[in-house]
Amino acid sequence: MEQEIRACLDQKRYREAFDLLLAEYRNKVFRLCSSMLGDRAQAEDIAQDVFMRIWKALAGFRGQSSLSTWIYAITRNTCLTAIKAAAAKKEVPLDEAGGEQAAGRVEEPAISRSGVDLEALVARLPEKHRQVLRLYHMEEKSYDEVARLLDLPMGSVKTYLHRARKQLAEAVARSRMEARNC
Repeated sequence: MEQEIRACLDQKRYREAFDLLLAEYRNKVFRLCSSMLGDRAQAEDIAQDVFMRIWKALAGFRGQSSLSTWIYAITRNTCLTAIKAAAAKKEVPLDEAGGEQAAGRVEEPAISRSGVDLEALVARLPEKHRQVLRLYHMEEKSYDEVARLLDLPMGSVKTYLHRARKQLAEAVARSRMEARNC
């Protein structure tokens, strides 16, 4: 697919290149946004922003890296900007303006076949561990690609991935033990 997109870009057929790019990367961008932001609605908004940025920058794509690396870099930077903006906003206590009622409405978690809510367990991992785990396992990126996308040394990627797997395995074991004790 990347060759088709690059061919369209070389021929300055940007609309067609963008359509192909959108079809290929829509879900991947959303999953990365979701893993970084932890909120589905915000991830959808940011994913739209990402594709707007990609559209605006498409004519300037130099081809020095793979499309996926370029797209993930844009996605990562857009998410980090959103995270910083959210941190700068004033937090509202739950007891104000019906916050207690809103906090009480919690959706049912998606439970895996093993009876464990893996998404919730992954969401509890430290951010860097969660990002590396999702990119490597869910997006099937190589160690080198993960290192480039997250701007980390290769050793850090391997360490974060090892720790993420270990923490996740321990969390799954705890959840299963708690389920048996109930």
